[in-house]
Amino acid sequence: MNIIDRFEQENISKLIENKKIPDFKAGDTVKVTVKIVDRSVEKDGKEKLTERFQAYEGVVIAKRNRGITSSFLVRKISHGEGVERRFMTYSPVVHAIDVVKYGVVRRAKLYYLRERSGKSARIKERHMHIAKKPKAKVAEAV
Repeated sequence: MNIIDRFEQENISKLIENKKIPDFKAGDTVKVTVKIVDRSVEKDGKEKLTERFQAYEGVVIAKRNRGITSSFLVRKISHGEGVERRFMTYSPVVHAIDVVKYGVVRRAKLYYLRERSGKSARIKERHMHIAKKPKAKVAEAV
């Protein structure tokens, strides 16, 4: 491992120590919570900073794994128009990433969804099966 890779790994570990990044891929529907800082000037001239969180939910159409500069592209339909937004995976602006549902696709990049709308843009849902624990045998009373 060269010095640049080691530096990137150290920075990534610092950035994600208090947030959990789930395992997701293209086709999954995610909800990204983004921190937004608003600046406003009060009447007396003082600057006031207010923080709020905004949720952005849509389908991941591309994922780019490049170390600390990793990103993913999320597409949603807002008021009848397709809107895409690229999020940096390890950015401090991204507060949380939640997977809403897992999708079944056969491509790594879903750019073809840009030309589709309605039923043709639907993605099948992948059901995650969790192995159940076997029941303990209870000794029968004789």
